[in-house]
Amino acid sequence: MRLSAPELLVDINGLPSLRGISLEQGVVRIGALTTHSEIEADERIAKHVPMLADAARHVAHPAIRNRGTLGGSLALADPAAEYPACVLALKASIFVTGKKGERMVPAGEFFRGLFETAVGPGEMVTAVEFKAIGKDERSAFLELTRRHGDYAIVGLAAHKAACESRFVFFGVASVPFHAKQASQAASLPESLENLKRELEPAADLYHTSKTKLHLAGVLLERAWNTLSKPP
Repeated sequence: MRLSAPELLVDINGLPSLRGISLEQGVVRIGALTTHSEIEADERIAKHVPMLADAARHVAHPAIRNRGTLGGSLALADPAAEYPACVLALKASIFVTGKKGERMVPAGEFFRGLFETAVGPGEMVTAVEFKAIGKDERSAFLELTRRHGDYAIVGLAAHKAACESRFVFFGVASVPFHAKQASQAASLPESLENLKRELEPAADLYHTSKTKLHLAGVLLERAWNTLSKPP
């Protein structure tokens, strides 16, 4: 997208420590260089972080999924990308490493603005950790596109646990948007009304803000019905 023109590029694909998926004590850790295709195909992800597996299938096309990575997507922080909304909905922990060592950044503090993150100078995303989904928890991932593989017009990552629900939209603002009022509603009609009050989607070249708000409501209703089904 010609957003930057670096004088020097460093290929990090040869760093095996940044790859791989592991499951220990109910926590799924994914290396930053793990590709979308690897996430899509991994049985542990499908079982313990099903939202992420669903999201991976929506990322662009197979050629992109074979090369693109989890860490790359999060570090770029494209507001129309799938993974940023997922990590926010699931309260993931993002690990960033630099000369001073590794530090953990909660997903809620990672995205600062349009293509802007908490990664500082001389740092890079190295891994992401997700809490494995509980037996009484449910998640849903939905997006609407003009064609499969296009950027999402509107997307939604939704998660329901015993204590709370979280609806996080993408493609509507400069960062993933956690619809807090809609998430806290006790019924679908209340949630939809709250969404209308708190969400003012940014228009794009093809869709008005009003259109995006309508589509966000469509996805919210679908996600609500999915999350309401018994496990």
